[in-house]
Amino acid sequence: LISDRKETETIMRRMGLPATVLANIRKARHAVHSTPLSRTSPSEVLVASYNVHKCVGMDGRFDPERIGQVIHEIDADVIALQEADKRFGDRNGLLNLARLERDTGLAIVPVSGMAKAHGWHGNVVLFRRGAVRDVHQIRLPGLEPRGAVVAEIELEAGGAVRIVAAHFGLLRRARQHQARMIFDIMKAREEIPTLLLGDLNEWRLNGRSALTTLDTAFGPLPAAVPSFPSRLPLFALDRIIANRNDILSPVTVHDTPLARVASDHLPIKAFVNLAPALEREAA
Repeated sequence: LISDRKETETIMRRMGLPATVLANIRKARHAVHSTPLSRTSPSEVLVASYNVHKCVGMDGRFDPERIGQVIHEIDADVIALQEADKRFGDRNGLLNLARLERDTGLAIVPVSGMAKAHGWHGNVVLFRRGAVRDVHQIRLPGLEPRGAVVAEIELEAGGAVRIVAAHFGLLRRARQHQARMIFDIMKAREEIPTLLLGDLNEWRLNGRSALTTLDTAFGPLPAAVPSFPSRLPLFALDRIIANRNDILSPVTVHDTPLARVASDHLPIKAFVNLAPALEREAA
């Protein structure tokens, strides 16, 4: 662990991060790891986001089976995956989806026009105990090929939810444009509770964050949960954000020995309770 910490902090210093930023991120990391996640209502469903790093672990080994085991550990009802396809060429999918469904009950939200890929620009949505009402593939602006999957799912637990599964770019200006496009999607039909799940590649936690558009629109975003790098998480690159703050529990990491080696990101997860939205509709 000491070696991991030194290596990580050396990389962070080379990125030019001030010591105060590192100190604040470390403080946030310790706070979030002490936050338990427990179901408080039978109507709650567990949602998660996981950048699987093309199934290459921190040990440099390509191991889709190991990623499947982490997904099984999480036991989510809805999970968004990033980097689940190869980046170039036919963008072949990297997971054994049939086995994953047998082991976890998770089925893939289908996308069109991608014969060999699991998802869209590496974004995949898996769900269980529900039905897909609608799905769209969105191209996100920027120099890099980035995209989002937008799926409306009728949950067996009751109610519908829109999932926006996205992977933002590495350039801050691109992330700003991408956040604006996602904001427009999340505002398009406000009667549907909407969740943004994904690797948003934004480590800034202040006014310079590319996510300020979402903060302004939906109120204070959920507390940032450091999830990268997985062996010594310092940066909150992965996010779960709702357009209604009363439906989402605190977000936490899925931090296990297997998750720390399976990918360079830790999964994050939260409970969603659609009961408040259903009560408003009934009223």
